[in-house]
This record gives sequence, structure tokens and C-alpha cells, in this order.
Amino acid sequence: MTREVINPSSMYDSLQYGFSHAVKSQGKTDIHCAGQLAWDESGNLVGADDLAKQTQQVFKNLTTVLREAGARPADVVRMRTYVVNLKPQDLEVIGHAIAEFYGDVLPAANTLIGVQSLAQPDLLIEIEVTATIE
Repeated sequence: MTREVINPSSMYDSLQYGFSHAVKSQGKTDIHCAGQLAWDESGNLVGADDLAKQTQQVFKNLTTVLREAGARPADVVRMRTYVVNLKPQDLEVIGHAIAEFYGDVLPAANTLIGVQSLAQPDLLIEIEVTATIE
């Protein structure tokens, strides 16, 4: 799979916010991951009322799903992040977790969306990704 990150020099530096402006990819298989929540392997909520802990669990779940599908964070071409009652101070917590997820790989395009609620009242964050592999 080829993955070209697009960050025009004539635009603001999106990398400091944990995303790239676009990703151009070419591969044979697209993997569309459902929005992952802060549930452990038994379906129990991890980190009630704690955005950092929930975000870490969400990325743990995404990593597991991607690995099972034959992909890794470097293959992600699109991310959508939904956060309940999003506040500016939440960006540091989320940005740190995103940086850990990608490691040394430039991040994919990401849209961060503040929402009123998610599927259940104790959920604070949900993240979905699309990956492309050969």
C-alpha cells in the first residue's frame, strides 16, 4: 500500500494538532473500522468519567481490530473522533493518545467532532478509522 500524507506548505501546520490535511493512498483492500468505544474484552467500560483512560482503551481496541484485519496504524488513511461535550482542554488528552497510536508515523486525516452524547450515557469518546493495505 502506498500512503502519501498531504500537508501543503502554504497552509497552517496541522501536525501540531495531531492530524494531516489529507492522505492519498493506493492499495487493494480498504478496512472500515466501526467506531470503537472504551469497552474492554468483556464489554466493561474502562475509565468512567475519565477521558484519558477511555481514549487509551479506544486506541487499544482500534489497534486490536486493525491487527486482526492485517493492518497497523501506519495504514490508517482516515480517522473520525467523536467526543461528548468537547472542550478545548480535551484536545491535549486526545492529541497525546493520537500521537502514541501513530508513533513515528505521520497521522492520517482526522476530523474531531463534539457531540451531545454517544450510544450510552457513560461513553465519552468514539473513534472510527479507515485503513488501506495491499
